[in-house]
Amino acid sequence: MVPRKHRNLGPNDVQEAEALLNRMTHMRPFPPISQITKALGCITRMGNYVTALSHFKKLQLLGIKVDLYPWNIAINCYCHLNRVDFGFSLLGGLFKRGCTPSVVTFNTLINGLIIEDRTAEASELFKKLVRNSDIEPNLVMYGTIINGICKTGNTITAIRLLRIMEEGSCKPNTVVYSTITDSLCKDGMVDDAASLLLEMKDRGILADVITYNSLIHGLCNFGKWKEAKRMLREMLNAGIHSNYRTFNVLVDALSKEGKAKEAEEVLEVMIERGVGPDVVTYNSLMDGYCLQGQMDEAMRVFNKMVDLGIQPSIISHNILINGYCKKMKINEAMQLFREMPQRGLKPTVETFNTVLQGLFGVGRCAAAHRLFDEMQAAGIIPSTLTFGILLDGLCKNGNIALALSLFKTMERNGFDIDVVKYNILIDALCKAKKMDHARDLFNKLSSQGLHLDVRTYNIMIGGFCYNGLLNEAKEFFVEMERKGYFPDACTYNVIIRGFLARKKYSEALVLLKEMVAKGFSADASTFSYIVNLRSTKEQDPALQKVIKWFMPRD
Repeated sequence: MVPRKHRNLGPNDVQEAEALLNRMTHMRPFPPISQITKALGCITRMGNYVTALSHFKKLQLLGIKVDLYPWNIAINCYCHLNRVDFGFSLLGGLFKRGCTPSVVTFNTLINGLIIEDRTAEASELFKKLVRNSDIEPNLVMYGTIINGICKTGNTITAIRLLRIMEEGSCKPNTVVYSTITDSLCKDGMVDDAASLLLEMKDRGILADVITYNSLIHGLCNFGKWKEAKRMLREMLNAGIHSNYRTFNVLVDALSKEGKAKEAEEVLEVMIERGVGPDVVTYNSLMDGYCLQGQMDEAMRVFNKMVDLGIQPSIISHNILINGYCKKMKINEAMQLFREMPQRGLKPTVETFNTVLQGLFGVGRCAAAHRLFDEMQAAGIIPSTLTFGILLDGLCKNGNIALALSLFKTMERNGFDIDVVKYNILIDALCKAKKMDHARDLFNKLSSQGLHLDVRTYNIMIGGFCYNGLLNEAKEFFVEMERKGYFPDACTYNVIIRGFLARKKYSEALVLLKEMVAKGFSADASTFSYIVNLRSTKEQDPALQKVIKWFMPRD
């Protein structure tokens, strides 16, 4: 008995395919294996690998003689389940049954190895197959191995394989060239990628949108805007159907480089070509204007997006809120923040962090406290960055007692307190002339097993200098190098200014020479300090040597 003919199974017909398989396995005699394979393939294409394997095993238990296709399906399932080892076990089973694996079988196993990041083993298998003439690699096999090799960053080997293909009977296609082009661009070899595009044209192989997307992205990463826009025009003139990603890459790159107007011109071309900008496109453009401080332009883009019926995302609001906070326009930022629930958007921890930073930036500590309480009431879990913002905001607004209280609460509740948070508090204590407290915290940081950094030492040295404790500053300067924290340009500039401020010119000169010998130079603050000292007309010989060191020509 042969089952009645079924319509082609669609993407949502997994249950129907299972039911069909069950019916077929209860029929006597069994239906043709091709019909069983078709249903099994449908289940696999839907990603139901475990189910497909269960049915494959059932076929074997029932003694149904299956050909190579179901075996390939089962091997493919194991590979997608990251069990390529079981796939190789099935390959052994094929050999025992006297079946000859096909190129599809080996393609599947090679892909399985690559999925598991075992590209070296995949390459060895490929070489063995070619060397022993076990199989004639087809385009899929070449494409699979080249893709895997490119993902490991070994583009040179991929190009060698490309040359072998060009000389052999299996010629590379657009996909192969595009894969290598993308890899070259990711490796920063954009000129080589552009040369490969020319080679494609010479060989009569048409580049597609993926090829051009990779090149445009690569050119943008290196700031080659003219070449990127030329590449876009070339693609459009060639009649290649561009997609939103093509334009989004260029809009985003131009926006980040402060070329928001040029980015908007690209957006207009996008619309002219019938490629509808999406929320990502508009977000990039808004971000570009925000980075330039042009909030009116950013809001114009936002309103235009809304007028076109594109729903702003949480990221859209975060970009604008951040832009307004950077411009100290906290009222406008708060208005956007309050509008989010009206648009069906729930502020994220990033949104709250941005607004908190903005409120502290304009000295509205009480409002920041209320917002933090609101954040917790809304069920938003503060991140480690949130606590860093709170500590920094309280310290910069002179609320050191509150900052210390918060710090102790964090300790009691087992929060992750990293060196950055210690640095914030130590810096505030140093500026408040509470060096004993600062030193206690510094020592505690060491005893907690946290790794100090050069910045921690710089803060302490700066604090000692600010408070006129030059001996302590010098002690810390010597200690940091002894403990493996090598002074940087900031360290030298801070301590040199400290000695200059206390008229310790000879010591400052020694440090100055040492700094230059190590390849560092005076920063703007130190240079400005020297200029001011020069204008005092002080005649101290040591000072004159310092000035001469900076300004050898009078």
